[in-house]
Amino acid sequence: MNLAVIYCRACCGIQAPQVTVEVHISNGLPSFSIVGLADTAVKESKERVRSALLNSHFEFPAKRITVNLAPADLPKDGGRFDLAIAIGILAASGQISIESLEYYEFCAELALSGELRPVKGILPFAIQTGKAMRKLIIAQNNIIEASLVKQVEVFPAAHLLDICGHLAGNKLLTPAKLSIIPPLTNNLDFSEVKGQPQARRAMEIVAAGGHSLLMIGPPGTGKTMLASRLPSVLPELDDNEALETAAIASISSQGFDSIQWRQRPFRSPHHTASSPALVGGSNPPRPGEISLAHNGVLFLDELPEFSRRVLETLREPLETGKITISRAGYQTAFPARFQLIAAMNPCPCGYFTDPNRDCSCTPTQIQRYRARISGPILDRIDLHIEVPSLPKKALFTHETTPLETSSTIQKRVLMAREKQLQRHSKINAQLTNQEIHRFCILRKTDRLLLERAIQQLNLSARAFYRILKVARTIADLQDSKMIETRHLTEALSYRGMQILDNSPVAFNL
Repeated sequence: MNLAVIYCRACCGIQAPQVTVEVHISNGLPSFSIVGLADTAVKESKERVRSALLNSHFEFPAKRITVNLAPADLPKDGGRFDLAIAIGILAASGQISIESLEYYEFCAELALSGELRPVKGILPFAIQTGKAMRKLIIAQNNIIEASLVKQVEVFPAAHLLDICGHLAGNKLLTPAKLSIIPPLTNNLDFSEVKGQPQARRAMEIVAAGGHSLLMIGPPGTGKTMLASRLPSVLPELDDNEALETAAIASISSQGFDSIQWRQRPFRSPHHTASSPALVGGSNPPRPGEISLAHNGVLFLDELPEFSRRVLETLREPLETGKITISRAGYQTAFPARFQLIAAMNPCPCGYFTDPNRDCSCTPTQIQRYRARISGPILDRIDLHIEVPSLPKKALFTHETTPLETSSTIQKRVLMAREKQLQRHSKINAQLTNQEIHRFCILRKTDRLLLERAIQQLNLSARAFYRILKVARTIADLQDSKMIETRHLTEALSYRGMQILDNSPVAFNL
């Protein structure tokens, strides 16, 4: 048999499309060709495969070897095809049996000695292999990541010879057992936050409904402290969410860290981050911070310090929950359903609203500072709150009543989310406009109240729907089937700040 067919997979975003590795050996001058839109790293596999076979005491055929990676129009990159190509050459040259190869998929980079090296993006590979009802052979260092997928049987190996022995039935590889990773303990707790009752309340609403939040206040008032503790009150990821989140990390430059399994991501990029760093980029496309925050929290501290062009890229993912990146020859969609938590100072010096400090900024400086954030971005943020300065004595006063812990708040959050899932199978922040009209019904007097508020505050239609979603979340936290007046007025209080008014004096917090 001079033709062998081996199964592998490419990496296209968080997808892993099947690649059929066809190896044909024919008479002619010795040559080794790889076709099928392979990049430089794939073409260099010729030398890795040749040395790996020879150092593993196999014969490298002195004939014309042609390797086709199908489909031909799908870009292939990296060293993940090394093992499949080596197995294909051995099968096509008759050095191993070809009978059982159709039941396996192979993914590993080869060292010159024949040892197997891990590759990135093995988790999406394993998910798709399970759906194809095949078994997966990988390098040992990929075992933790691949074994998280329950639907696939994974065989880790250390050397090419181990795989050949397994395929021949001489010495079978041991299937990997499902990794049980203990949950990571979150050491950040809301009980450590002194004062700021309104901000703590807003954080609870944000966690219960999956909403976005903007905090405005002087330096040192606890904005970053509050944001970093939001994951401690969010529910643990379910199996599908955990796999999707881990798959994104798996294909990123940092890779998947097993200690983060089932933990909500918390991403806090620096304000000097570029647009590709935030939304993703490179060629082929790689996920950015918004995709790495999928199913978790994206915290943008010092919001006006981010480039306006960078902030505008958040418009699409905030509405759709995904981001599409197009490059020459590539177009990839990454999921990006995150909770945006932003923080900013009221002015460049930060003390415009601090009664204990004098602001040194001119009206022009303040206006220019606020203008860095566009109206469309602000309109997409559900809650706007003030985080005022704490009285100095509050820092030295011992709390007579212990503050609520994150676990206590989390219980209320879980109960509110359970009500939402029972009612419409999604959290409130993800409701469509049609679903809002169905599930966020107001009484006649409350409709009139909301209408007056929309006119007085000059709010958009988008803000109208977001107010209703926040009011629905507040009602869920108070175990109310209907949205009451108190729920609506509280929701309105989180949209009442006109932070981009033409006059700095009109900065009403």
